[in-house]
Amino acid sequence: MADASPIIAADGPPHRVLLVDDQAMIGEAVRRLVAGDPDITLHYCRDGRAALDAAAEFHPTVILQDLVMPGVDGLDLVRQYRAAPATANVPVIMLSAEEQPVVKAQLLGAGANDYLVKLPDRVELVARIRVHSEAHRRLLERNAAFAALERSLAELKLEREKSERLLLSILPQKIAERLKNSEETIAESFPQVTVLFADLAGFTEFSQNVDARNLVELLDEIFSAFDQLATGLGVEKIKTIGDAYMAVAGLPVPRADHADAVAELALGMQEAFRAVRTSRGLPLELRVGIHSGPVAAGVIGRQKFAYDLWGNTVNLASRMESSGEATRIHVSAATRALLGERFRFEDRGEVAIKGKGPMQTFFLLGRA
Repeated sequence: MADASPIIAADGPPHRVLLVDDQAMIGEAVRRLVAGDPDITLHYCRDGRAALDAAAEFHPTVILQDLVMPGVDGLDLVRQYRAAPATANVPVIMLSAEEQPVVKAQLLGAGANDYLVKLPDRVELVARIRVHSEAHRRLLERNAAFAALERSLAELKLEREKSERLLLSILPQKIAERLKNSEETIAESFPQVTVLFADLAGFTEFSQNVDARNLVELLDEIFSAFDQLATGLGVEKIKTIGDAYMAVAGLPVPRADHADAVAELALGMQEAFRAVRTSRGLPLELRVGIHSGPVAAGVIGRQKFAYDLWGNTVNLASRMESSGEATRIHVSAATRALLGERFRFEDRGEVAIKGKGPMQTFFLLGRA
């Protein structure tokens, strides 16, 4: 089936005329009238009922339409042209042996562009064909340019949305919005946050016996479950490093319950990891460490952005994880104090923390 969308013919004369008239004599006469113009090509259609199909195939820039035809009259055809996408904007010049103002008004009202008493003078016919055809070609060119612009804008929008999604996948939403607003340096201090580190105990040895694809799929399954929990609790995942997972609550938007949110995350991570461990039969265990205190946070990088945290609180949270025990959640006294009696704990006593000396720590057991 012919393409129904209006197009500009790439080859041949620029003015493409479709003549629709049931009289072969008229068809031949019009052919002779325009034959001397190299810029005009004529396609003759004798059956008005086939006019729409002929137009869809020929892509005329002007239609010369007889008013009185057997089977379908010219007025009905004009309405059909205007209703069809392929001819909705193609100029229609009506041809008739009569010149009645009422008939002209009806035709113009139905969408015809011009009216000629047949047979017109050659100079007049060619001039009208050229005027209407050139106007139509300019319209098609504008429409094509506008469509190309719309496509470019749509592609630009998709690329922008893709970039924004990528930015949100590596930065907290508030930070991403500030970067989008051309804020060059993002650096802040937060007096109270809670930082979590989690690590897969036994992963290094395990990874030596697993191919890369299965290893990546496993980490993706585990960390995606952690991400979902963090998002639900309003906790920001900061990054993953190998088999380690880092998250924080209380920034970039401060919140009073930052310790509670991270405690809930840690307990949820234990449950999620146990489910994966059991289903896959993994020889791995999850070890979690938590500490609360002040941090500095900001965005580093010009080509590849990274939102990170710095300070003693981050170091201590990492130490809580590394000095903890597999399957357990190791928390500092500072975090224990913030959690109060809303959770259950086991007093671990004093533990030697690298770079800090002896510190009182606890194991988080669950909700009270």
